[in-house]
Amino acid sequence: MLAALAALAAWLTPQPVVVIVDEITAGSGPSPTQDDVAFVTYVGRLDDGTVFDESPAPGWPVPGILPDATPMTLDGVIPGFADALVKMQKGGTYNVHIPSELAYGDSPAPGSKIPPGADLNFEMTLVDFMSREEADTRYTAMLQAMGEMGPPMGAPEVPVQ
Repeated sequence: MLAALAALAAWLTPQPVVVIVDEITAGSGPSPTQDDVAFVTYVGRLDDGTVFDESPAPGWPVPGILPDATPMTLDGVIPGFADALVKMQKGGTYNVHIPSELAYGDSPAPGSKIPPGADLNFEMTLVDFMSREEADTRYTAMLQAMGEMGPPMGAPEVPVQ
């Protein structure tokens, strides 16, 4: 009788809400931290398969300075996305399930394709990650390289006065 009550109590006890990260392709090396900038490609789907978001096509104006993926600061994304990123390794591809409580809960952004209370699913690749300082340095180098390239073809020169 005591065992049955203990089993019932365990069943009724709320379980912690966690992000599930399943590896598709192994990455290598360390994982990003909360202080890093992660460069990712991703497709986000609802449980019914509806795509609600995906990373834009990669490509920086000056290739080779920053990784060819979408930059994200871990403190600038939903909690479940950040939880998933710190479990990944560079070059790895993962299926990620984020419960509603660690996503947008019952309050998604107005006009969003995400309904209230929706769990989110992502296929994500962690292309690379680096410190914010390194990312800022590389971004500045890219801007400088763009300035050295001159105006885009067909753009009028700005007269110097």
